[in-house]
Amino acid sequence: MKTIQDKQILVAADFAGLALKDAVVQHLKERGWTVTDVGMKADDAGTPEMYHRIGLRAGAMIAEGEFERAILFCGTGMGIHIAASKCPHVHAAVCESVPAALRCVTANNCNVLAMGGFYVAPRTGMAMADAFLEHKLGDGYEDWEGFYEFHKLGYDELEHFDYEAYKANGFQLPNPGNAPLGPEPLGHAY
Repeated sequence: MKTIQDKQILVAADFAGLALKDAVVQHLKERGWTVTDVGMKADDAGTPEMYHRIGLRAGAMIAEGEFERAILFCGTGMGIHIAASKCPHVHAAVCESVPAALRCVTANNCNVLAMGGFYVAPRTGMAMADAFLEHKLGDGYEDWEGFYEFHKLGYDELEHFDYEAYKANGFQLPNPGNAPLGPEPLGHAY
């Protein structure tokens, strides 16, 4: 698996996310990242590939364990996020701010960040990518009792979610875990 520890990242964009993707990729390369791009390139502008096909391709590479994380781009971030999320083991977030990109990984353990070229400025996208790639689950919340365990349980229950078992159990999780979350410490802005 190509990991963030080894500074390996998967990216992909449709035509609407192409300019933002190019700006973020240039930034990442300047910071020493090896970037694998499986979406549209500038040369493809005359024959755009549909967002969902690009999202499925990138999502499959996460699902198959080829990459630990990916950053995806389309007009809103939503369409490519929906497509990637159809693949198992993909935990994707659409973000439009640096705090949201940070929180998607530190609290939700997302492995795919999606952003929209219509709404995210290039420098904001660069900072979002840095926040997403430079952190892991629980970072910044070490002083919040039970934070890691509470959010890890949520991640694990989603990772192993079986809709048919959930439905058969009256739309309740069978055998839900328990991870108490202590009171939020003072001073946390988010």
